[in-house]
Amino acid sequence: MDCQTTSDEKTVTDAKVVNRRRALYLLGWGFIGVFLTTVVGSAIRFFFPRIIYEPPTKYKVGNPLEYTLGVSERFKKQFRVWIVREVDRIYVIQAKCTHLGCTPNWLSSEGKFKCPCHGSGFTPDGVNIEGPAPRPLERFKVVLAEDGQILVDESVRFRGERDEWQKPGAFILV
Repeated sequence: MDCQTTSDEKTVTDAKVVNRRRALYLLGWGFIGVFLTTVVGSAIRFFFPRIIYEPPTKYKVGNPLEYTLGVSERFKKQFRVWIVREVDRIYVIQAKCTHLGCTPNWLSSEGKFKCPCHGSGFTPDGVNIEGPAPRPLERFKVVLAEDGQILVDESVRFRGERDEWQKPGAFILV
């Protein structure tokens, strides 16, 4: 009986070794598979780069007669600009605070732009009057297109602290 018990124990031990050996074998191939998948996946991803589609730098914002006196927020979400109409001119202000780039809000009741991030305040024409903003809001080039619409060109900027707001293209006369 001792021989038979020893034989049974040996068979059970061999089965455990085979199972353990098989598990380590599968685990090793699993690691190799994960590694190769990562390498091959990265190589394939290289051929499909991420592309960021940015909005156009030139766009039309309508006819000058569509704008009444004051600040229009019509294109604030779409192009991040305000169209400002004064008695004799129209200009386009970038809706981006010169402090850290937040988007200020137009407070019509107070007659000013107010940045929610750090409290910078700007007059309707973009001059900084309060808060940490170091300079006035920037303006974009604006011209009348052939079809009579206002054409905004974001690639040309006019900065108030450089006295560029009176240069040609900083506004259109109406």
